[in-house]
Amino acid sequence: MQASGELIDGEITVKKPKDVGRLYNKSRFGKSLTGNKLQLDLLEGVFLLDEEKIRIFHKKEELDFQNLVNIAAQSIPEFEIRYLVFKDLRNRGHVIKLCEEDKITTFYEFKQKFLISVFSERDVVDMKETRNLIKDVEERKKELWFGIVDEEGDITYYEVSLLDITGKTKEHVFQKAMGILLKDRVVVFDKNISKRLFEKEFFGKPFGDGLQLSLIEALYLSEKGFINVQTKDGKKIAKDKLEKIIHKLQPDLKLRLIVFKDLKKRGLIVKTGFKFGAHFRAYAKKPDETHAEYLVHVVDKDFKSSWAEISRAVRLAHSVNKEIVFARVDKNEIDYIKFGRLRP
Repeated sequence: MQASGELIDGEITVKKPKDVGRLYNKSRFGKSLTGNKLQLDLLEGVFLLDEEKIRIFHKKEELDFQNLVNIAAQSIPEFEIRYLVFKDLRNRGHVIKLCEEDKITTFYEFKQKFLISVFSERDVVDMKETRNLIKDVEERKKELWFGIVDEEGDITYYEVSLLDITGKTKEHVFQKAMGILLKDRVVVFDKNISKRLFEKEFFGKPFGDGLQLSLIEALYLSEKGFINVQTKDGKKIAKDKLEKIIHKLQPDLKLRLIVFKDLKKRGLIVKTGFKFGAHFRAYAKKPDETHAEYLVHVVDKDFKSSWAEISRAVRLAHSVNKEIVFARVDKNEIDYIKFGRLRP
């Protein structure tokens, strides 16, 4: 049996006690009013009309689905994507409500476990806004979900959070070695020092009896005082000059070095993430004991992207059993923002 409601000033009022009991007490639609009445918002009304669970009247005339959608679309911003997410989550058994006063999120879950922000695939991802939103939601001790609606109406869900990324590898002190700069890598030929660098913190990759270091590893070890770098013809390269040389080859060096140093302090083994489309792959344990748990991509404080790029990064990380983390750098402050695939 269908309930009956009346559309007045953008809200749908249900007056019959049986209808109120069925919609509110059983399914938690709407909000209870004095006099045992129920008030539904337009999203709820469209959903219930679509499910043939209610008849809605306006000025004594019954509204069909198209008419109600037209009315809702005029008063609810981005109605179409909000409705698709509302319908999907409701059909999955989640009781969600429209955030009326809180404009930073779209819906809240009835039991207050999570908040949801809804986006179109055409929207721009602003990492600063994302970071601020996560902070706000986590201060309320709730989870944050993103629902991304593509142009065909399919929905991808992400759980978004700030990650306190840590590992178990201690930083070691190494005997000073000499490294030779060979364009985009530095080679250490001392067998014993190379072996220790590789075995203790998995720096570089074996190169004969020696070790080839990435430029960022070489700069890190140079700043630590563990290697001196020279040219192929034996001329010593000062640390500041080495940084300038590397910066010409890698213009985003400063941001990546900040993150590299921080990850090392946090006890992680840090290797290149090039083949996975990220700056780094990071290991919480030794690489010979496990695969890298994280792909870390470094971005500046004002980084913006498309949802297609985020989707690609999350999908690739998921396919190789890793988590994608965006390291947002604001001066020397780093926020590690994790996007995880979610199946509600």
